[in-house]
Amino acid sequence: MTARLLFPCPTQAVFSVVCSPLPSLLPCFSSPILLPYLQNQDVCECYDNWGMGGAVGGDCSDRLCPFELAWVDAPNADGSVHNYAECSAKGVCDRATGECDCLDGYEGKACARQVCKAGCNGHGTCAYMDQIPFGTVYGDWAYNAANQGQLGTVGAVRMTTPEDAWDFERARACICDSEWTGISCDKKSCPHGSDSMFLREYYDSADYFDQTQAITLFGKLAWATQTFALTFTSRTNQTFTTVPISLACPENNGATSVLTPCTGLASRVNDALEGLPNGVVDSVTVTATSSRSTNDVLTAIDTTVISVTFDGDNVQGRQNLLELDIDPCAAGCTPLVSGLLGNLVQANSHVRQAQAADFNTYECGRRGKCDYDTGVCACFEGFTGAACSTITALI
Repeated sequence: MTARLLFPCPTQAVFSVVCSPLPSLLPCFSSPILLPYLQNQDVCECYDNWGMGGAVGGDCSDRLCPFELAWVDAPNADGSVHNYAECSAKGVCDRATGECDCLDGYEGKACARQVCKAGCNGHGTCAYMDQIPFGTVYGDWAYNAANQGQLGTVGAVRMTTPEDAWDFERARACICDSEWTGISCDKKSCPHGSDSMFLREYYDSADYFDQTQAITLFGKLAWATQTFALTFTSRTNQTFTTVPISLACPENNGATSVLTPCTGLASRVNDALEGLPNGVVDSVTVTATSSRSTNDVLTAIDTTVISVTFDGDNVQGRQNLLELDIDPCAAGCTPLVSGLLGNLVQANSHVRQAQAADFNTYECGRRGKCDYDTGVCACFEGFTGAACSTITALI
């Protein structure tokens, strides 16, 4: 083997020549893999990704593995953590191949990705943190203690992990399909309902409340001819979208700042929600009002408020906030809606809970145990029904 030296060879008195020094004097020549360069009295300067025992230098006979930000490490001198480490500090480097043998739960070139257990069991998708949004629906984030639902919650997207999070494209978790739950989406969801023993407190009272959601739409007069749709997400994460709904309120005859009942709009929203499949919304009560800022058609702004009260047996307790489909959905798309874009002022439009429910909602009504293999509630003695919400005996 030959090497290019930057000092005289033992047998030749010239600089920067190719020679064959004795292996005993130059240990880097024991490497059969590559031609190293020598500097400073027998110290090897290895080619990229070569070294010995995980460090640069030595006899250049070992491969180095890819480096990525460490999942866990000790802070360095300036206090920073998640510094670059071979195999992200979650794998063992194979020095012969230069590939990481990742620990359980990690994968990728440098073990830089987390693994979703059992591939989410075929009932979900393994998503990076920046793909996992807050809550179930957008309104879960926009309507909170900090802003009290004053953010525009119509036609917006849900908040996800900010890109400055060090692991936003590395850490992963399962997003389960509808009717499945659990860390690895291996459990079938059971029906949710109100605790029937809790309800007994209110049987003789007329002052209990169902949940009411208020949809406030703020926009120009021209939108009265447009259509939209509503999407309802059940407690078992099933999503249902209504047929197109016309926003027209002909009762609003231009009386400025006067709340005008929109009975036709309320009826259309009521029928659309109760018409969703499988009786997922078995009963609602809807009211709607509209007011106008001015009689000037060119500058008129309508404020329309649609109040939806969930009073059916299948929608007891707190429900996920309704979502509005306001984008146009033309030929070949369903539901076929014109959308509200162009006239809707999204920053002032929102969906929020106007009245909290005195009812509650629990898995199997808190009066049964969910069989996660079948998604069927095994009700305790004295209770029956899909969510164990019906009392059959008093003890």
